[in-house]
Amino acid sequence: MKKYVIILLTLALMFSFFPSVSAEKDPAKDEKKQAPVKQEAKAKYAIPNSVMNVTKENTYPNPTEDLPFLQPSDLSKELISTSKVKIENPDLIRMLNETTINSTPFAFGYRAIVYLGEWPLNYESTETSPNWEYQKINTNYYDNRGGRSPYQIHYVQEQQKVVRGGLTAKIKNAEEVQKMMMLKAAKKTGLPLAFETIVGAGTKKDQIYNIQPKRLGYLYAYAPAINEKGKVTFGEVYLMLKGNKKTIVVKNVTSQGIGAWIPIQDHVSFGFVASERPR
Repeated sequence: MKKYVIILLTLALMFSFFPSVSAEKDPAKDEKKQAPVKQEAKAKYAIPNSVMNVTKENTYPNPTEDLPFLQPSDLSKELISTSKVKIENPDLIRMLNETTINSTPFAFGYRAIVYLGEWPLNYESTETSPNWEYQKINTNYYDNRGGRSPYQIHYVQEQQKVVRGGLTAKIKNAEEVQKMMMLKAAKKTGLPLAFETIVGAGTKKDQIYNIQPKRLGYLYAYAPAINEKGKVTFGEVYLMLKGNKKTIVVKNVTSQGIGAWIPIQDHVSFGFVASERPR
């Protein structure tokens, strides 16, 4: 009997060292599968040569609109993990971070329900597309039809221009929805986004455009923007306390499609046209 036990143990140890083919993945294959997707995403949001950063040249200093990803506290993480509906709203997370619940060993039989209100809980992005000519902000012009040599022009912003984005439809808690949409869009594109950006009068760029003789030259300047589309989930949030157990329950969950235009801050897109006739 002891011999059989020793043989079985020896066989078990031998098989334990054999690699499991079905359980392990080849990281090289995974990288090959993911690489084209990453490259495609980078190409989609890559800034074209016609778009220039004017942060240093802008005569109007735009405030930075970077929204930090709010980190939930330990208690907030515990509460959020109990919700059946994903919670990403920074304002709701901030409120949960400020919440204190004292546990007591004598809480047996204790029960309470706290209504926290109706909130936009999360935003799911379905499409993020750049429009490099979202809004025309300036035109520089020169008539060289009587000239004998090329004339050089460059971009000079003639008037201060305020470029505003916004939601494409009315929605409850619009400001909170905008924050979630901008966070998702900024993470996907890596671009500096803001729902309002200003290009000051007198802003210049040294890039030269040549207008040949017998031609009119038009240098158009545009403010680029991101078109963000997706779905917002709303729900009534309740904090349930039962003994020492703490949970979040979401009721009356609804979803709504929404879109937004979000300007790209301190960037200008240029288009140059030379023609024989006025445009």
